[in-house]
Amino acid sequence: MKRLLLLLLAGAGLWLAACSSLSPPSASTSLSDRLVAPGGVSTLLDTARIAEAVDAVPNRHGFVTGRAGVPLFWRAFDPGRYGLQYHYLAQHHDNGEPLDTGLQLALPTPFQAQAPRGTVVLLHGWMMNGDSMLPWSLQLAQSGYRVVTIDLRNHGHSGAGPSGYGTFESDDVIDVIDALQARGEVVGPLYLFGVSYGAATALFTADKLGDRVTGVVAMESFANAGDAIRSMIPHLMSLQPTAWKAQAMAAYGRWLYGGQDIDKVIAAASQRLDLDLDRVDVTRAVADSRACVLLLHGQDDAHVPVGQGRLIAAASDRVQYIELRGEDHITLPLRLDLLGGVVDDWLAHDDHAGGKCPAPGLPAEADRLAMADAMSKRAG
Repeated sequence: MKRLLLLLLAGAGLWLAACSSLSPPSASTSLSDRLVAPGGVSTLLDTARIAEAVDAVPNRHGFVTGRAGVPLFWRAFDPGRYGLQYHYLAQHHDNGEPLDTGLQLALPTPFQAQAPRGTVVLLHGWMMNGDSMLPWSLQLAQSGYRVVTIDLRNHGHSGAGPSGYGTFESDDVIDVIDALQARGEVVGPLYLFGVSYGAATALFTADKLGDRVTGVVAMESFANAGDAIRSMIPHLMSLQPTAWKAQAMAAYGRWLYGGQDIDKVIAAASQRLDLDLDRVDVTRAVADSRACVLLLHGQDDAHVPVGQGRLIAAASDRVQYIELRGEDHITLPLRLDLLGGVVDDWLAHDDHAGGKCPAPGLPAEADRLAMADAMSKRAG
């Protein structure tokens, strides 16, 4: 199969929301509108190229209507040999230019699906879709898992509904899992894998599903939605890109939104959503969950600061926490070269079957913080 150059932005969900905020599709000047629902698909998402890549590999897809009446799109990839080769390309991303990565496939003909060792449900970030996680989908499918991607409400092919910052969306995910399990699509041990907004959704889902979920891989989740917004918005407003288009977008965003009171913006969005964003607390869901969690965060993440990851890590002794040096909110999910084997080994560890939470391998570029260390940092 020919070499595919994909726009791989699976983890850039909150950053892409910034692009929507700085260049709104409507005449609204209220920043709360950008918190209530995404303003469309980010221009950074090359949907045509990604769709071409998805169409090149065997998959099944369909819709499930959730309890809230929202049609939810899913796609399934069977385990098997895809001839996947991936390499990470370090690139500047401060100007919002598309990020290209090399993804090479040598798909055997005919493709032979294998019996799955379990099922992994992938959940994407804000203003992304399930197809944007194709490299992780194929990585995990090639490791023996049936992979199911879900377009969260307001994203991709799924329908619209009030954003819940993982709370409402987790109910949607449960409805899709229930329907697909009845059809035989979800088999074996169930794992959830989420990035950014999708990571918070995965952790809320695991809490609600209890013993049905064996483990969760959560990349760069926020700990509290209100706190994440308070740290993210000022950071986005402070960006000083060099490309002229990005400069103009940033300047317009500062002019349009820079003077708004963040607390009032959050309060207005909370009222419209009928959801107190300051009480959307992922740490409480993790503390109550029985699932094992592999929590990953980049130490240079300025969109969801690393302190949020440390708060989640300190919430439960069932969390294994890794910080990667030199990685930020955009680059971390691109590091299949560093994390692909770590995730594969953790999912397949025998301790899961014994009811224990396994310790993951540690890449050379990473630090694993013990819970006592995480809690001391929290106190400091």
